[in-house]
Amino acid sequence: MNEPIKKILGFASLGTAGAVAVLAMSLNAAPAAAQEVTLYKNPQCGCCESYADYLRENGFTVEVKPTHDLAQISRDAGIPDDFQGCHTGFLDDYVISGHVPIDVVNRLLEERPEIAGVTLPGMPLGSPGMGGAKQEPFKIYTVEEGVSPTVYSVE
Repeated sequence: MNEPIKKILGFASLGTAGAVAVLAMSLNAAPAAAQEVTLYKNPQCGCCESYADYLRENGFTVEVKPTHDLAQISRDAGIPDDFQGCHTGFLDDYVISGHVPIDVVNRLLEERPEIAGVTLPGMPLGSPGMGGAKQEPFKIYTVEEGVSPTVYSVE
């Protein structure tokens, strides 16, 4: 790496190998690192707080908003009643409902499908933020206005 580039990048005092390593780490950071999530949840729900912590641990900034109108917020986001998750989050242009695994969230952000978002209905044991052992594969569904949910991912 030549000196002018090292100075521009702030690596003038680092050796070339160190500068390359630091630059590589910053370029390989998860795309979610700067993403902000607004998470609506029932005021008494502890597993929703655990899911918010899970998102934070994976590089997201999370604002939790307790509400008694969660079902209506989910409906307004296009999630049918029988597909609603435990909480509803908004990330970029997408809705994320329930305890959706981070790999699915990152895939959604990477692929950018033309859907409103994804949902993991209910509160499945062993899902991120929930206690217990996983009982069966998680089926994460698409959320699309006026379209019945279809399977987006099985984890």
